[in-house]
Amino acid sequence: MNNLIVIGTSAGGVDALGKVLKNLSQINYTIVVVSHIGRSVDVLIKLYKRHSNLEIKEAKDGESIHKGVVYIAPAMYHLSVESDFTFSLSIEDKVNFSRPSIDVLMNSAAEVYQEKLTGILLTGANTDGAKGMKRIEVLGGYCIVQNPNEAYMKIMPQAALKLLDHPVVMTLNQINDFLKEGEFDERYNN
Repeated sequence: MNNLIVIGTSAGGVDALGKVLKNLSQINYTIVVVSHIGRSVDVLIKLYKRHSNLEIKEAKDGESIHKGVVYIAPAMYHLSVESDFTFSLSIEDKVNFSRPSIDVLMNSAAEVYQEKLTGILLTGANTDGAKGMKRIEVLGGYCIVQNPNEAYMKIMPQAALKLLDHPVVMTLNQINDFLKEGEFDERYNN
């Protein structure tokens, strides 16, 4: 089983996610992103490909999860991780006023990946993702929250910090370094 990173963001997230993914090259894990953008993710994919040579693509229903890829949840669909390491999409009711919901992705990924999962929650204007981060923590995963003092909108990171027992608070540059320097892999190989 590969290690998985799930990233959630909302208001201010386009810029924040760009800084997190900037200059990433070969990675030995998978990244899955939910961003509350409300439109096609094609624009995001083109934007992020300019700053990274990773494969960045929209997640598809039934698609197998591969390491070294950044998957982005399609607009207007919840994205879940299944026990056979594939994605599923649904149009169920919004969660926290959102579809895709960060909580839906994080909860499903936590069940499958448990201690092999890292959740990262960035800037946002609602509480989506806080409960998902707590589920990641309960099942043995690692939780990183953007420092609210640098977040465009503090509500989302602050909501997670209220629920988590052992969060790691980082700036966007520190998160980027964490991903580039392979600390993620080292955490699981000790």
